[in-house]
Amino acid sequence: MKRFLGLFCILGAVASIQGCKMKNAGSVVEGDAASKVYVAPGKYDELYNFVSGGFNGQVSVYGLPSGRLLKIIPVFSVNPESGYGYSEESKPMLTTSQGFVPWDDQHHLALSQTNGEQDGRWLFANANNSPRIARIDLKSFRTAEILEIPNSAGNHSSPFITENTEYTIAGTRFSVPVGNEDVPVSSFKDNFKSTASFISIDKESGRMKIAFQIILPGMDLDLSRAGKGPSHGWFFFSTYNTEQAHTLLEVNASKKDKDYIVAVNWKKAEEYVKAGKGKKLKTSYVHNVWNEETHSAVSTKETEVITLDPAELKDLVYMIPCPKSPHGCDVDPSGEYIVGSGKLAALIPVFSFSKLQDAISKKQFEGEYHNIPVLDYTKVLYGEVQKPGLGPLHTEFDDKGNAYTSFFISSEIVKWNLKDLKILDRVPTFYSIGHLMVPGGDTRKPYGKYVMAYNKITKDRYLPTGPELAQSAQLYSIEGDKMKLLLDFPTVGEPHYAQAIPAEKVRDKSIKIFDIFKNKNPYVTMGEKNAKVTRKGNRVDVYMTAIRSHLNPDNIEGVFLGDTVYFHVTNLEQDWDIPHGFAIKHAASAELLIMPGETATLKYVPTRVGIVPFYCTDFCSALHQEMQGYLRVSPRGAKVPLKFGIGESVSAPTVAAAK
Repeated sequence: MKRFLGLFCILGAVASIQGCKMKNAGSVVEGDAASKVYVAPGKYDELYNFVSGGFNGQVSVYGLPSGRLLKIIPVFSVNPESGYGYSEESKPMLTTSQGFVPWDDQHHLALSQTNGEQDGRWLFANANNSPRIARIDLKSFRTAEILEIPNSAGNHSSPFITENTEYTIAGTRFSVPVGNEDVPVSSFKDNFKSTASFISIDKESGRMKIAFQIILPGMDLDLSRAGKGPSHGWFFFSTYNTEQAHTLLEVNASKKDKDYIVAVNWKKAEEYVKAGKGKKLKTSYVHNVWNEETHSAVSTKETEVITLDPAELKDLVYMIPCPKSPHGCDVDPSGEYIVGSGKLAALIPVFSFSKLQDAISKKQFEGEYHNIPVLDYTKVLYGEVQKPGLGPLHTEFDDKGNAYTSFFISSEIVKWNLKDLKILDRVPTFYSIGHLMVPGGDTRKPYGKYVMAYNKITKDRYLPTGPELAQSAQLYSIEGDKMKLLLDFPTVGEPHYAQAIPAEKVRDKSIKIFDIFKNKNPYVTMGEKNAKVTRKGNRVDVYMTAIRSHLNPDNIEGVFLGDTVYFHVTNLEQDWDIPHGFAIKHAASAELLIMPGETATLKYVPTRVGIVPFYCTDFCSALHQEMQGYLRVSPRGAKVPLKFGIGESVSAPTVAAAK
């Protein structure tokens, strides 16, 4: 009963803080803050800040220190602004084993690394709802690949990566029966499992592949980090609900004083797979890959994965006791310290990797959890940060040996020293911080300089917008001994986690156009003289070009009710930042936004007879308004020949009227 009372007290504190207006919210910024975040017109920001979109399903890109929104990258949700998920070329990117899924819940991000440092090649993003991992190409700022994760539900502890981008990982939040068995929910302890998927990444292309899945007992994997330096070859996952409750988890999954951090020896896993110790499991999942030459995606069905069972392979996985309901599980730049953040704990435990290795070699275990060795807490503990705050969630590190932990309940960031575990500073956040981010704070070489807070609540911070207010990011300087709030700004969607990278590692690699002479889309129109309209049965294909300031053809006749029309639009421009849009009246989809040198396709099914306008949606020149045309839709069986053209030039192919 005492455990429950303690839990209820904490939950009551949460409600109290969230329900009250914080005092002096406007007086925390010091006088020189504006000069430190000001980026003059025409000047570039110092950092790219990639922020998860949460329930928005996308990734947003901000400049730091200005906080200016630069781009929203479509990833897991359809995007009518760009036509992502609406164009025929991009629809396969959102295909899953359950069909076309137009939305997801995007939580975490990871930048690719080489030798433990950010290299600016790729950004990985997770999908929490329909388990998937995406790879974004930072040359084009486009989603290049999406891989579905089988035998998983709630892909939360992902897509964190190893220090040479050997693997990105996907950990199960919701335990489920492997193989989608029809079993009672009450059989959780017997039939439900969690999985940790290790996805290999090709060093040159970035192409992803599920290398193996580790089948773990039914519990919730929350967050994770790879080892680095001396701990390279290991991965660490935080867990909660090791009680294996299946109802009213806020009470039933909070009974134990300690849950676990799962320590996985992935180098050993590689050895077992190579030795044939893995088991092939039949399953079904989808792999979607974007081709920059054809400007289109291909979706491929996969049918099996290799699984490893740590209950049989005893030196593969170990459990580290960690108080209590841990969320964060973070490894410092040296690779020696593993920081656990128990949401309901009154301290922060810091574990030692060297002590972990010593305890394993000496078999200093305090028992087993579902046949997996549980290490002695005292033997692997480096020390505890005492009374740091309420509700610790996540920790990142600077380049000076300091750690920064977010506290959801007490709404603050706390700075502490890794060596002596002493608290050095604390600052309030506004309000209820979730994740925080130090640029490079998850790498061997943090950039430092700033810490960002990603907050869930913004009461009194911005102009009111009805019942729902914007969520926010807040930028703090960590250059001195004390943290200083510099800036806050609203964010798109719910900002769970973010990554930031120095602009020079990405900026100069950014492509400006797609070379039209390398365009291998099967429907490309290479020049206006090749524009045409063809019919095959009830299918009509319009091979259209777009250039400042007209579409070709801009008059089309001989289309009938019952036809399906495909507009294949090629942007002939070869100039930076001159996309063209394409939209047709009452199309049951969205617009296209076609980059210079690119081809994209919009499917249109007429629903009534008449003249249907189409036009360019992206302002491109002084005569943008004139960039328009007409499609004539006639009754089925009408004696209207197929005609198309531009100006006085009209083609009339010898194609009979549709019957």
